[in-house]
Amino acid sequence: MGLDYTRIAVISDIHGNLTALNAVLADIRARGIDRIFNLGDMDGKGPDGPEVIDRCRDTCSVNLFGNWDDLMTRPNAENPAMRWHQARLGKERMAWLRQLPTTYDFRLSGRHIRLFHASAQGIWNRVFPHNDHNILLGMFENTAFTGYDHPRPDIVGYGDIHHAFIMPFFTPKNKTLFNAGSVGNPLDEPRATYVILEGVWDDESWDSPFSIELVRLPYDVESVIQRARALNMPQTDALAIELRKAIYRGMQKPAS
Repeated sequence: MGLDYTRIAVISDIHGNLTALNAVLADIRARGIDRIFNLGDMDGKGPDGPEVIDRCRDTCSVNLFGNWDDLMTRPNAENPAMRWHQARLGKERMAWLRQLPTTYDFRLSGRHIRLFHASAQGIWNRVFPHNDHNILLGMFENTAFTGYDHPRPDIVGYGDIHHAFIMPFFTPKNKTLFNAGSVGNPLDEPRATYVILEGVWDDESWDSPFSIELVRLPYDVESVIQRARALNMPQTDALAIELRKAIYRGMQKPAS
């Protein structure tokens, strides 16, 4: 019986950008990738949250719960922009989001891999690659959030910060932290971004082939902005700068 060699697409932070998601899914199909794991934050910011959620439900083997998924499913949102997105989502999609798991563990080519949205501490705990070394190592810990019923991971993948990277550790050895970036709201460069993992599924041997690849794709940014304006979506001007220039809205200069 042959080994189950597979490629896994890890996507994250689509944020209601169906155009970017479709570009990524087309690239995934063209590469013959057979598993898609989604790290959360499907709605908010972009105009097509309902459509994004429906596509993820249909196409992703794993969907995880992110901090924006939490925001979008809270009742009685005070923010008008949040209320706009919630009204389009409807109760059934919001209920589906609320029941999603927060972590996912699996083994690939002997490596124990753990995925979550933001950190080993929870969906609201943000970790950047420039953080202290001990904070980065904390991503590999078993916590009340991740659960204690698995060994500590060798590889951890997350989203949340909208900046993609792959970081192998010199000390300790055989540890790698990666961020899948953002499909629909990247803030490092304005291209849809995702990660491909390749290896032997559920294999115990480190001798099997393994790789991590970062993929960046152009897509029709202007059509997303036009659709948001046509729908009178709140905060479209801030979204336009994020999508065109990859400048986070909290760092944008106010219009003069």
